[in-house]
Amino acid sequence: MNRRELMQWASALSFPALANTSAWAQDKYPNKPMVLVCPYPAGGNADQRSRQFGRYISNALGQPVVVDNKPGAGGNIGTEMVARAKPDGYTIGMGNFAPLSVNATMMAKVNFDPIKDLMPICLIERGPLILVVRHDSPYKDLKDVVAAAKAKPGKISIANGGQGGSHHLSAELLKSMAGINMTVIPYKGGAPAALDLMAGIVDMMFEQMYAAAPNVRAGKLRPIAITSRTRSPLFPDVPTVAEQGYPGYEVSNWQGLIAPSGTPSAIIKTLNEVTNQALADSAIKAQMLAQGNELGGGTPEQFAAHIKAEGERWSKLIKSAGITAD
Repeated sequence: MNRRELMQWASALSFPALANTSAWAQDKYPNKPMVLVCPYPAGGNADQRSRQFGRYISNALGQPVVVDNKPGAGGNIGTEMVARAKPDGYTIGMGNFAPLSVNATMMAKVNFDPIKDLMPICLIERGPLILVVRHDSPYKDLKDVVAAAKAKPGKISIANGGQGGSHHLSAELLKSMAGINMTVIPYKGGAPAALDLMAGIVDMMFEQMYAAAPNVRAGKLRPIAITSRTRSPLFPDVPTVAEQGYPGYEVSNWQGLIAPSGTPSAIIKTLNEVTNQALADSAIKAQMLAQGNELGGGTPEQFAAHIKAEGERWSKLIKSAGITAD
C-alpha cells in the first residue's frame, strides 16, 4: 500500500468516528439553554423558588436556565405553556397547587389536562398555612372561632388571597369539617388581605407561613392554628387544626417541577436527580426551612401520585361547596 492509499484508508476509518462523536454531542442533554416557566408574577414565592432552582440546575448541568414568568388565569397560562411545549427537556415549569389540582374542577374551561398533558419531575416543597387574627381579637383558639361562627352564622369574615387558592380552600375545608358558616372574602393576593385584617376590616385569614411570620413575630397578628399535619418548628407552640378537634385536616400550598408529556424518561430522571440534589444543598435547605416550608423530594412517580390524590381530594370539596372561579 502506497502513501496515498494509506492516507485515504485512514481518512475513511476516521469518518464514522467523527460522525459518532457529533451524534453523541447532539444527543448529550442539555446542550443548549433551558427555559423554566413560572406561572406567577415576578417577586412572589413561586418566582423566587423558580430562580433558586433554576440557578442550581444551570450550575449542575452546565447550561443557562432562563426563568420566564407567564402569570394569569390562576396559574393556567404558564402551566398550559409548559403542556404545549416541545417535549425535549428544554422547556420545563414550576407546577403549583391550583393549576395542577384545583382549576380543572373549579373553572369552566381549562385548556390542558394536568394528568395527561404534563409529566411530574419532582415535588419541591409543601408550604403550610397559618390561621391568624388581629393581636386584639377576642378569638384565642379554634374553639373560640367555631363557637362564634355557630352563634353568628355568616357574621364572621375570613379573607383569602384569591378564589380557589390554598388560602381559600383552607377556609372552605374548615367550614365543611366544623359545620360552620363564615363569609369568605376574596382578595387579589395575600398581601392586601393581610392589610385589611390588620386594619380590622376582616376578622381572620389563612395566610402562607412565610408571609405571616413577620407580622406574628411583631405582635400584629395572633396565630391560632397551623394547617400542616404536625406543628411547625417555626411556631412550635401553635397547635394544628387537626389537634384542635378536626383530625384529617391538612392543607399545604405545594409546588414542584413539571415537563410536557412525552419528555424522554432519561431527561426526567436527570432533572429529578438534580432537583433532589438541590433539596439536599445546605443553603437551599436552610432557606426553605426558615420560611416554614416542608421539603419535598422523591421520585417523579411519587409526585404524580401526590398530584392525582390532591386533585381528587379538592374536586370533592369544590363540588360539594359549589365553588366556582367567579
